[in-house]
Amino acid sequence: MKPLDDAYANAAHIPGADAYPPRWARLAAEFREGLGSEGRARLGLGYGNSPRQVLDLFLPEAVPKGLCVFAHGGYWLRFDNSYWSHLAAGPLARGWAVAMPSYDLCPDVTIAQITGQIVQAVTVAAQNVEGPIALTGHSAGGHLVARMAVPGVLPKGVAARLASVVPISPVADLRPLLETSMNDQLGLDLAAAEAESPVLMTPMDVPMNTWVGAKERPVFLDQSKWLSEAWDAPLHIAPGMHHFDVIDALKDPESAMVTHICA
Repeated sequence: MKPLDDAYANAAHIPGADAYPPRWARLAAEFREGLGSEGRARLGLGYGNSPRQVLDLFLPEAVPKGLCVFAHGGYWLRFDNSYWSHLAAGPLARGWAVAMPSYDLCPDVTIAQITGQIVQAVTVAAQNVEGPIALTGHSAGGHLVARMAVPGVLPKGVAARLASVVPISPVADLRPLLETSMNDQLGLDLAAAEAESPVLMTPMDVPMNTWVGAKERPVFLDQSKWLSEAWDAPLHIAPGMHHFDVIDALKDPESAMVTHICA
């Protein structure tokens, strides 16, 4: 055990945590099947050279108003896009296309390399859908979409289309992770942690809102607060929500979260 292992352990503090991933996978599969039967799901679009560098693109019923990209979490160590498809429901109902990329995982790649993969995923998705671009992501995915909001990260033409960024329960300062056992797989040293920490960077001038559940681990409330303060972005604390259910608001087109994403 390392000093901050328990602080960053989400599942250990969520009742019934083991039931969430299989439930997510089932709901996501049902969602893909439903949209696929309507011809509104383009699955497994490649954006890079490895098998995990693929994205699913979900299309609204009419011409898309814009593109929403969701980056999944899992501490850059686990999961892929197949667990989260159903979370596209909210933006889709508001007329936005939704792209959900997978990416390679640590320790096969570094977090900096994952950031580069998300740049490429957003770029390829943007080539398939016109209009404004909204970025959102959860946990490690919150980190990844925040990195996209730093000047010079996205290609100029893609960055010019960025309309909103909504990190959800983001890991915005990676330096504390040096004191966790997961860093054995993440492979961070201080320089690498600083180079990938959005709280140490200046963002583009783009609307940004940070979300976190009121019942999350204290470190995630802190991480969200640090990003909110560093980037002068509104912080939204969802009453009663923990790290695994705060993302449920993405399914509701009328939720405040989706309203900010699709502003």
